[in-house]
Amino acid sequence: MNTLVMAGQMILALSILITLHELGHYLAARAFGIKVEKFFLFFDAGGVKLFSFKKGDTEYGIGWLPLGGYVKISGMIDESMDTDQLKSDPQPWEFRSKPAWQRLIVMLAGVTVNIVLGMVIFSGSIMYYGDKYILNDDAKYGITVSDYAEKLGFRDGDKITHLNGQKVYRFDEIINPTHIVNKAVYTVERDGESFDIALPDTSLKVITSKKAGFIGLRQTFYIDKITKGSNADKAGLQANDRILTINHWPAQFFHNFKDILFYREGKEVKLEVLRNSDTIAMMVLVDEGGVLGFTAKMDDLGAQTEYYSFGKSFSEGTKRAFASLLVNIQALGKIFSGDVDPTKSLMGPIALAEVFGGSWDWQNFWALTGLLSMVLAFMNVLPIPALDGGHALFLLVEMVIGRPLGDKFMQVTQIIGMVILLSLMVFVFGNDIWNIISR
Repeated sequence: MNTLVMAGQMILALSILITLHELGHYLAARAFGIKVEKFFLFFDAGGVKLFSFKKGDTEYGIGWLPLGGYVKISGMIDESMDTDQLKSDPQPWEFRSKPAWQRLIVMLAGVTVNIVLGMVIFSGSIMYYGDKYILNDDAKYGITVSDYAEKLGFRDGDKITHLNGQKVYRFDEIINPTHIVNKAVYTVERDGESFDIALPDTSLKVITSKKAGFIGLRQTFYIDKITKGSNADKAGLQANDRILTINHWPAQFFHNFKDILFYREGKEVKLEVLRNSDTIAMMVLVDEGGVLGFTAKMDDLGAQTEYYSFGKSFSEGTKRAFASLLVNIQALGKIFSGDVDPTKSLMGPIALAEVFGGSWDWQNFWALTGLLSMVLAFMNVLPIPALDGGHALFLLVEMVIGRPLGDKFMQVTQIIGMVILLSLMVFVFGNDIWNIISR
């Protein structure tokens, strides 16, 4: 069931983004009197389609291969490689007969829609759900740290007071990934002393390659719901119980609790549990994956929710949308510079589905969809033949030199672009499968 939910969320998100992206091309083309022959969600490879109908000059439909979507614009050399039209004279309704500036607008319309959509989703989410955060002063238990963060000098329970010399007011500032990308300097407070820890040049590569996290919020927890028939149920655990120790190891913080159980799957452990004001002991068998059979709830650390007006929501949402775009641009640069291992940072559809998670959470869904919209815009504007950015680059060259590039050149570069994209698809698919196998 979890797999279906993950796949369903991913397919819905991509369907929304791809349909609106292609709608941008479609509307721009129609605005300039260009004939659009096909408008498809997913690819109808081999002519196989799940559904289609024709209205006017355009066939609308859904293909069988969920790897994207497309509009087929009359008189344009695209991924379909249908060059029959190019053998005849340009017609007034064809893409190739229009001025370069109009064709450029058509090519950039999809990216523009994705950018605007990302801004709208970020802004709408902030306005509807509010901006939830924890003040850094209220994070009374400090931070949790990964093995790598511990090697750098961080410790569980540390308090981070400044980043690059600037005082930290909200805890989410600490876990912002831009600080890892930009090798921030953290001011740490521990046992009444204050000192700085600077991230080394290799930190981004290590963190992304291990996928083990870096710094998190340290929180206590209690049992929310017991799964009927589970080992937790059989042992006598109840809702609102607090687990204090596992085999005498402190486990009141959730990250400690998970770490201890992870290494004891299939074994029986002794729990010390706080129930109301009584402390009781019990034995429980740890299931595969280090679980007992209950859902946990984190203790409230005074989380605050700030609601914004429409104008403020749009301003803040736009800022966050472009901040996410900047992080992706920086991350791509780090891949090319060798600071990040592409096998650990690039995600295919399987990894993307896992990011959405196995439970349907609309707030999380829209947050990820907004992020994906900005990522899709960025990826499409890259100057690779067969992508919108490649077409736009050739149109800009045409506008500079004053004449269109040859059809043969466009056909060859289109083939090169398709080879690049197909190779990338094979890589990310294979990488997803390999990461699953090697877990």
